[in-house]
Amino acid sequence: MLYIDCPYCGSRGHEEFTYIGDATKKRPDSAEKSDSAWFDYVYLRDNPRGPHLELWHHSLGCREVVKVLRNTLTHEILGAGRPGDEIAMPDAETER
Repeated sequence: MLYIDCPYCGSRGHEEFTYIGDATKKRPDSAEKSDSAWFDYVYLRDNPRGPHLELWHHSLGCREVVKVLRNTLTHEILGAGRPGDEIAMPDAETER
């Protein structure tokens, strides 16, 4: 079982959370008129191997959004915080 360290409730099992999506995508500026920028934001996603920032909703807990750093290769939870928090990515050398 994976445990996510919710910044509001503490460590909880992953079954209390719902995956929302990629936390690295930046919403285009509201003045952006380019369809391609919005298409990229809405539909295109990378499929990273290794550490990746994700957004999870604590749907069976505090109902807050949590930013999670998860290794997509091992499913290890490497860090968690509030959506505005900076979570340091591990060095590439330590992931090998």
